[in-house]
Amino acid sequence: MENYAKVMGVKFPKITLDRTVEILSSVIEQKRSQLFHVITVNPEITMACQKDKLLRSILDDAGLITADGIGIVMVSRLRGGNLPERVTGYDMLLRLLDSGNQKKWSFYFLGADPNTNLKVVEVIRDKYPDLLILGRHHGFFKQNEEDKIVEEIGSLKPDILIVALGAPNAERWIHKYRLKLNAKIAIGVGGSLDVIAGKVKETPESWKRLNVEWLYRLIQQPSRWKRQLILPRFAIRALLFREKSKL
Repeated sequence: MENYAKVMGVKFPKITLDRTVEILSSVIEQKRSQLFHVITVNPEITMACQKDKLLRSILDDAGLITADGIGIVMVSRLRGGNLPERVTGYDMLLRLLDSGNQKKWSFYFLGADPNTNLKVVEVIRDKYPDLLILGRHHGFFKQNEEDKIVEEIGSLKPDILIVALGAPNAERWIHKYRLKLNAKIAIGVGGSLDVIAGKVKETPESWKRLNVEWLYRLIQQPSRWKRQLILPRFAIRALLFREKSKL
């Protein structure tokens, strides 16, 4: 039996959140010279990479991709792929912070607006006092500041680089500078820092269990409605998708 499920040609490993954290813990413990890029792939990224060859190559080169969204999981099950569960950037980040606190891992936080970036570091330092925060920078930097940020991260060599520049911008940024960042793991986490900082309300567990987190986010942030329009289009295209023949 295959250990991955394909959704619109993208291979998703059949792993749980627990197993994901185990894999990343192992990566940190190893002496790797190459950055391990983790990408949490949602329907938007899955759709975009059908036409965007660079984005598709970034996914193909990633150390690990996970199913970030119930839509990915449901389509996989309807097509016989049977992904066990979704593994979101937010849930993964919380687990890594918890493990990092126990194992004294080092982090660098890049992204969000200036106030949120400052606040999230304060919150994390208070809640996870034993992990190491080597540095931080907000995501509203100018192009002429970029090289300095990359140089700083490269000199600090964090175990985990958290990038909140929005998807797929974070994934492109990590890939662009992958040879200079000197981090063991880099992950794009979307708007997760906004939630941890308290700028955006966390989705209640009851909504998550019903798989309607997208609806809760839409209620909290009505401006997301345009993004949500892609979900029905994704479902139809993904269910009708035919793998290209290798012949």
